[in-house]
Amino acid sequence: MRHLAMLFLFSIVASLALAQGAPPQGSADQPYTMEYYYKVQWGHQQEFLQLFLKNHYPLLKKIVESGRMLSVKIETPSNHMTEDARWDYRVTIRFKNSTVATTANPDEENLIKQLWPDHDTYEREEKRRFEILLAHWDLPVSDITPAAK
Repeated sequence: MRHLAMLFLFSIVASLALAQGAPPQGSADQPYTMEYYYKVQWGHQQEFLQLFLKNHYPLLKKIVESGRMLSVKIETPSNHMTEDARWDYRVTIRFKNSTVATTANPDEENLIKQLWPDHDTYEREEKRRFEILLAHWDLPVSDITPAAK
């Protein structure tokens, strides 16, 4: 009887633990959304944004043109937040599916060479963009909006 009670208790705890996580994104052939957050050193937000728009955003647009990504959106918060929760820029990318979101793009290096023939300047500016970055994190997100009836 004691083992049965323990098994029952374990099954309740396990089901509660599993229910707390975010639901998984759709099937493998559905769009897959990732949010990329950037927290920049104070006073360098504009420099970071200029470098991002010059040296990374054109690459993202090219990948959208290829069909690997569906869209790219760049946002910044309108109000301030506490320092521990602060982020300066959020880049939301909708990928064609989870496979392309989680695998390396075989065309990326060629695209970089096409977009930035002066590779030394590109490398130097990208290095600077990451030097002024305090934190960066990626967050897959799921749309759980109920379907309209």
